[in-house]
Amino acid sequence: MASCAARSRAELNQAPAVRRVGIFGGTFDPVHIGHLRSALEVTELMGLDELRLLPNARPPHRDTPQVDAQARLAMVQSAVSGVECLSVDARELGRDKPSYTIDSLESIRAELGGDDQLFLVLGWDAFCGLPGWHRWEELLQHCHILVLQRPDADVEPPDELRNLLAARSQSDPTAMSGPAGHISFVWQTPLAVSATQIRQLLASGKSVRFLVPDAVLAYIEAHDLYRGSN
Repeated sequence: MASCAARSRAELNQAPAVRRVGIFGGTFDPVHIGHLRSALEVTELMGLDELRLLPNARPPHRDTPQVDAQARLAMVQSAVSGVECLSVDARELGRDKPSYTIDSLESIRAELGGDDQLFLVLGWDAFCGLPGWHRWEELLQHCHILVLQRPDADVEPPDELRNLLAARSQSDPTAMSGPAGHISFVWQTPLAVSATQIRQLLASGKSVRFLVPDAVLAYIEAHDLYRGSN
């Protein structure tokens, strides 16, 4: 059977000349079907050889995750187990400093071939917050950026990003060439689910079945996670 990347490339009439790797970071506290559906759709649309979910250890722009790094890693690993082309990259969890995306991109880029394409997948809100990221101006030296855009997004990008978009945006995400340097948008229908909602349901003793994969639910229940607080 052809791999998911090969099937997607066939649909795009695109020769597999270089490796195409996606990176999708987050606290995954916990990982849920919204994360996973987005990851799968991007993988298929872009004909990726691999999309890596990258759990953050200490995200500098968000609250400290409610459960520890090893529990979040275990949940993400269980969620993608057996899912073709989705994998987990745990490099940020071994750091004793905040998880800066630029550090991860530099590290991953050093492991890839010079012509391999690297795609950083961001939600619209995260993309609009880029000017507050550490060394954010250097991101496109190492990767392309794919922004998950939703029809209901109502946040306007700051001026710094307007200028960047004018210089670097490309209308067709599947047509981005070279190893890095461009920005494009992937339109998605949002799933009305969030990690905050899931934590609140669990804290109140309600079920989150069908909001997270069965393996993740089993892990949450076995380790009694998210009970008693938001």
